Amino acid sequence: MADITPAEIDRLYEKLDKEAASAGYNLNPEKAMTRELLNGLLMNQQRYGYPSCPCRLASGKKEADLDIICPCDYRDPDLEDFGACYCSLYVSKGVAEGKEKARSIPERRPSRDKRLKVKEEKKEATISSLPLPVWRCKVCGYLCAREVPPGVCPICKAGKERFERFI
Repeated sequence: MADITPAEIDRLYEKLDKEAASAGYNLNPEKAMTRELLNGLLMNQQRYGYPSCPCRLASGKKEADLDIICPCDYRDPDLEDFGACYCSLYVSKGVAEGKEKARSIPERRPSRDKRLKVKEEKKEATISSLPLPVWRCKVCGYLCAREVPPGVCPICKAGKERFERFI
């Protein structure tokens, strides 16, 4: 495995910072820590072929790790509840502006057994038996499946109050 260069980290930082800003997200303003996290993402990209969260153990099987490929499935609820995602690569606007402190973030990822059980249930799922509600942004039509609507629409930046339960 080749060493990750500072230039590679710089390119990823610039790319993710632009993507985050355009979608209403914030990278952690602590640049040294953020660069370490990006180094971890790049190492996982080399190791597994996908950028799994640097703070979680990946199986090395992409299909089994889809939920922890950055940005992970748990980022938005972690941002809303704790001000940062599990690895703290992404932080809430309040944390990014220094108005709030990020809190300790518990692991939301279900155990391997629960993930496998959900996967089996999904095979038999119909539209009325979806495991999560589907939310629709009333402004732009963006759809997402999760427990609660996102705080900010990643497409049009409308607030949480502009979402309705779609399914």
